[in-house]
Amino acid sequence: MNKTEKKDLLLVVDMQNVYRKGGKWQCTNTDGAASNIIRIIDSQKADVIFTEFIACEKAAGVWADYNIKYADVNSDREANLINPLLVAYAQKYPLYKKGVYSSLSVPEVLSEAKKHERVVITGVVAECCVLSTVFALIDAGIYTVYLTDAVSGLDAPKEKATELILSGLSPLHLKMCTTAEYLSE
Repeated sequence: MNKTEKKDLLLVVDMQNVYRKGGKWQCTNTDGAASNIIRIIDSQKADVIFTEFIACEKAAGVWADYNIKYADVNSDREANLINPLLVAYAQKYPLYKKGVYSSLSVPEVLSEAKKHERVVITGVVAECCVLSTVFALIDAGIYTVYLTDAVSGLDAPKEKATELILSGLSPLHLKMCTTAEYLSE
């Protein structure tokens, strides 16, 4: 299979209950993002992998401080479960644990991303784990498709600020579009 025939890689970042409506770190539209992620998975346009943030037990430096500050969330099993809209998909496709912001900190995620011409980025939190992962993808030389309606941030201003930052990298390093635009390519 040559590069032009390869499927994209859909990377679903940290779609866990803590980011849903009513969760301690509720994002603006986590379930709406999940619905768009499902549309992409069901289209079979891309290979799929998931990540989930699970606090590292042997964290050092600022991550040790983070774990102390958010011990209540880290120990809340329900909060850390995958969004129920996506559970069946996360059971079908690879799910990797990470203890830092960037999904590319997981060797298997980086390896899989390098096998694809493009990575389609979705998930939460726009201004945190998603943004960190986008920068890591670009640094690894991997073209990124950022789906504005399949990513959710803590609030609308932070989502828009993330999009503004990333717009400066478009079109050379990444493409920004909606799920419908992506699916119609």
